Amino acid sequence: MSDINKSIRELVNYGLHTGLVVPEDEVYTINRILEILKLDEYQEPENACPVPDLESTLGSIMDWAYENGVLEENTVGYRDLFDTKIMSMLMPRPSEVITKFRGLYNHQSAQAATDYFYKLSCDSNYIRRYRIKKDLKWTADTEFGTLDITINLSKPEKDPKAIAAAKLAKQSGYPKCLLCKENEGYAGRVNHPARQNHRIIPVTINGSDWFFQYSPYVYYNEHCIIFNGQHTPMKIERATFGKLLDFVEQFPHYFVGSNADLPIVGGSILSHDHFQGGHYEFAMAKAPVEKEISFKGFEDVKAGIVKWPMSVIRISAEKKERLIELADKVLLAWRGYTDEAAFIFAETDGELHNTITPIARRRGDLYELDLVLRNNITTEEHPLGVYHPHAKLHHIKKENIGLIEVMGLAVLPARLKKEMADLEQALLDGTSIREDEVLAKHADWVEEFLPKYGFTFGSGLEGEVTPEKLHDIVQTEIGLVFKEVLKDAGVYKCTEEGRTAFMRFVDKVNA
Repeated sequence: MSDINKSIRELVNYGLHTGLVVPEDEVYTINRILEILKLDEYQEPENACPVPDLESTLGSIMDWAYENGVLEENTVGYRDLFDTKIMSMLMPRPSEVITKFRGLYNHQSAQAATDYFYKLSCDSNYIRRYRIKKDLKWTADTEFGTLDITINLSKPEKDPKAIAAAKLAKQSGYPKCLLCKENEGYAGRVNHPARQNHRIIPVTINGSDWFFQYSPYVYYNEHCIIFNGQHTPMKIERATFGKLLDFVEQFPHYFVGSNADLPIVGGSILSHDHFQGGHYEFAMAKAPVEKEISFKGFEDVKAGIVKWPMSVIRISAEKKERLIELADKVLLAWRGYTDEAAFIFAETDGELHNTITPIARRRGDLYELDLVLRNNITTEEHPLGVYHPHAKLHHIKKENIGLIEVMGLAVLPARLKKEMADLEQALLDGTSIREDEVLAKHADWVEEFLPKYGFTFGSGLEGEVTPEKLHDIVQTEIGLVFKEVLKDAGVYKCTEEGRTAFMRFVDKVNA
């Protein structure tokens, strides 16, 4: 009993230290935790840490709960459901969070409000900081700027027991998806994450009801999600530009963007209208305008083609209404645009292909919109998409190029951590990569880049290069693969021919 008393005290101390628990609620919180652990009594321990580590404290409680029959299964999925339930005992009610947020927003600043809310989302363990620390992150310098590369390790692998239980579990339509407002406070189940420690902030965008939250996986600083109060599909239309610009008017320190609304070039959740934003400047935002352009009737709007591997029109103005009008004009023109010489088709066999990935931000007094032209056409040669990572790059990145990647941050699959470690060791040892079932897919790539560094494919590198240097080389080359991924996703290539074709579309908008 003494160990669990110590863990309970340390969890409450953590709550007091972070401000999740106020002193007046201390005894109440202890009793709520006792209830969850099915304990009838508590004895104050003598050796509790005043500022404990949350991960180890929750880990100790989980271990005790499993050993004493309170936790059903000692697997990641079940532990996540249970520790979220425990953390809910430290959480303020949604109304309290909203009141605090609005008070800070109205009396201090938008940034003070988001600072509070982001800290709460981290302290509550909704954002599991200790898992996110496991993500591998580095940068890659290219002619388009410094790209961000991540190998995502923060999403835990589903354990076999949870997978089996999920198959047997009753299929529920509540909540309808992971973005619905009904997730707030939801206990979760084996096939749906617990969200008792989750809070959302109501925001009015363009006169409609939306909600503001943070992503539990935080791919970049203060990675937030703004979602429609109604479970309604993604759609890029005139109103979208108004909503994006309205959000950055209310939160000028954040950017916000939307995934496209078509498969292949869209995001992972097209069933629920939402945006992603945050307090971060991506490489694309830093990229300069390569060629200034003008649009007829919009001489007051500054416009240009961005120096970026994907096809981006940047427009900026003091009045957001002018940007909305021009963006809508560009969108409508692009939706119906076909240029066979550039292999751009508005539709084939009745399937529409053209859409836009829009991103909004403030630049001082100016509103700025980046309009990324997208097309999801497929061919026999490129069944996953012509403007999608091509097959030779799939060994690194096969998944859709959504908003985050478009802006210059690669979210790469977890498999690459082990594959790259094994690859580096094989190169050092001189063992065959082509004969390795897992590593064989990387062989052509390795054969291509090794000579740049003075090495021969298939020969051992030990003595000629340190493991650290080889690791740097592999990371550099992964970054260059991501650059090629973005180039594949660009409808107009960064060539003289591509820029000429791009201007044909600009002329079409002006026609």
